[in-house]
Amino acid sequence: MAHGKSTERMRKVGPYGVETLPQVLVDAPAAPPRCRDTLVERARLHWRRADGGDPAALAEEFLAAHGMALHDLSRPAPSRHHHDTACGAAFYLSAAAGAQLAGAPTTAPEPAPTLPDLVVVVYDHGPTRGTPASAATPWWLGAWTESWTPQQHAAAVDAVRAAIGRGDVYQTNLVGHAAARYTGDPLPALRRLGALPGARYGGVLTGDGWAIGCASPETLIEVTGGHLTTRPIKGTRPATAAGRAELLTSAKERAEHIMIVDLERNDLARIARTGSVTVDDLFAIRRWCDLWQAESTVRATVADGLGLADLLRATCPGGSVTGAPKRAALTRIAALEPVGRGASMGALGWVAPGHIDLGLTIRTAAADGETLHTWAGGGITWDSDAGAEVAEAAAKTAPIRATLAGR
Repeated sequence: MAHGKSTERMRKVGPYGVETLPQVLVDAPAAPPRCRDTLVERARLHWRRADGGDPAALAEEFLAAHGMALHDLSRPAPSRHHHDTACGAAFYLSAAAGAQLAGAPTTAPEPAPTLPDLVVVVYDHGPTRGTPASAATPWWLGAWTESWTPQQHAAAVDAVRAAIGRGDVYQTNLVGHAAARYTGDPLPALRRLGALPGARYGGVLTGDGWAIGCASPETLIEVTGGHLTTRPIKGTRPATAAGRAELLTSAKERAEHIMIVDLERNDLARIARTGSVTVDDLFAIRRWCDLWQAESTVRATVADGLGLADLLRATCPGGSVTGAPKRAALTRIAALEPVGRGASMGALGWVAPGHIDLGLTIRTAAADGETLHTWAGGGITWDSDAGAEVAEAAAKTAPIRATLAGR
């Protein structure tokens, strides 16, 4: 990739990944704004499913080895001085790794095989950084090639509806993929993506020959002050007055949304103090670019002894991009989607003692060698119309593709 291989300067340090020299580009999603211009990389861990083992346990062990013990999130964060300990860590977990944690199959080939399934990058503070130099090769992005045709997408929607009719699932999220060739440096395009309006988890994460750009508005899980928060998004319409009214009055969208809220309540109940799960702002309408979306907030109190690994096992992959029941929906997804979800529908954000903030990687793109990848989809219920679902996925990916192209 034109920006340089960020792991070429690494050296191995036993079972705890790699120790690295300071890097130039840091734009980790959900990193503290006051720190972003002063972060330098201390160490990073890359893991792929072929490596074997438990990615949740490995991440917790790696962070502990670098001074961030996250084995009991119910305890107050230890006091620290600004310069004597790590600031925190960028964290990424793929949808496939999340499915593995849930005990579900992942059989589809990955369209971007160089992407790791787990990345943890530990940062210290250092001198304020300058702006990276521009690439010599002009940016060019080719035509997008879809992983399935609209007809194949519609047939998958009908297959999910048939599964709902048999009682196999209540809802399943279907995701399509597209790829486009590029020349030049992809990082400015990915940074533009991360700067889109409403990108609560906007930013870029890079590695050796790959980069992920995120414009996600959705909170997968946040832990702060002994409290858990998730903000599932489900339900989309154009950001017009008519679109807002249609979303608010749609029985189908509300039913789909409530199913996922119930699923998220159940996920949090597994790791929360008994009786502490509450739902706030049910079906609140928020804007992301040119779309209205329905969002709810589910909160709970952290159970005593809850560690990062168990937090990931309970919440990954996110319910709003899988379906209900989650494991049955994941089995259906593995049977119907032609390629893997790559960098999409996973977790990306910031991890530090006292504060974990992971976004769900919707509205996400990845650069792999000379190819850009995007993913988009939606939740399927019994009332879904196949043509409308295909159109919704196209509406979600349109601003992403336009932004990546520089329009």
